[in-house]
Amino acid sequence: MTTLPSEPGKTPKAGAPPVPPTALRSHLQRDVAEGFGADAGRYDRARPTYPAGLIDRVIAGSPGRDFLDAGCGTGISSRLFQAAGCRVLGVDPDPRMAEQARRGGTEAEVAKFEDWDAAGRTFDAVIAGQAWHWVDPVAGAAKAASVLRPGGRLAVFWNAFEPPAELGKAFSAVYRRVMPDSPVGAFWSRSALAGYRELMGARAADGMRAAGAFGKPEEWLWNWERPYTRAEWLDLVPTTGGFNRMPGPVQRDVLAGLGDAVDAAGGSFVMGYGTLAVTAARPASQPG
Repeated sequence: MTTLPSEPGKTPKAGAPPVPPTALRSHLQRDVAEGFGADAGRYDRARPTYPAGLIDRVIAGSPGRDFLDAGCGTGISSRLFQAAGCRVLGVDPDPRMAEQARRGGTEAEVAKFEDWDAAGRTFDAVIAGQAWHWVDPVAGAAKAASVLRPGGRLAVFWNAFEPPAELGKAFSAVYRRVMPDSPVGAFWSRSALAGYRELMGARAADGMRAAGAFGKPEEWLWNWERPYTRAEWLDLVPTTGGFNRMPGPVQRDVLAGLGDAVDAAGGSFVMGYGTLAVTAARPASQPG
């Protein structure tokens, strides 16, 4: 989680859902985007998976099983599609993340997706898990269209945290106390999924429309749960965007406060997740 500058001309409305901390103009925040590789092993270990229904639906909606994973990170989503029978090539700007993906069995090339050279290769689907907000939404959609076969699908998706209400309030209180000038406290006090839909999802869909090469964008949604122990949750928190940019004492205070909040909830909890996908397909046949 991190705070990014507002996008010109887009001021959140009064009473609107909280802006996800990585939502606005995040494709310009390269220092944040490329900071996850500082501990790629932890990222791969701690970050959540994606629901099987998402994997199945993307595959069913694609003309074949040659997939490109844009911003593949450590290969978390790539491996899920590989396990379902797809051939997946990953692309990531951070060589540390790409190397971790290779260790997990995903072929990965190092490049910023918008600048990546496909060298004539084409794919049945371009996917992006927890990464499309780091990609220019219009240039990224245009790049995806340029490497997709007729009928090929672009599917970008995110996991939104939905903790139990009282625990969410406790998390919010920790951030408000330790980082009173940060909007992260507001992020935890309301529905993250609503913010993701309004901002990240809307920007992705607008980019697909602007590329002029896709059919009408669709939104798909899955709700699921995952239990966390105190240790598991505190393992995940440092993998959130911008955490490693905080001063060391602030990091320690945040983790201590979040640990106390989980202890007060009984030492473990069940995190709700909303997995939001925004997707569109190229026409199955091209004019002319």
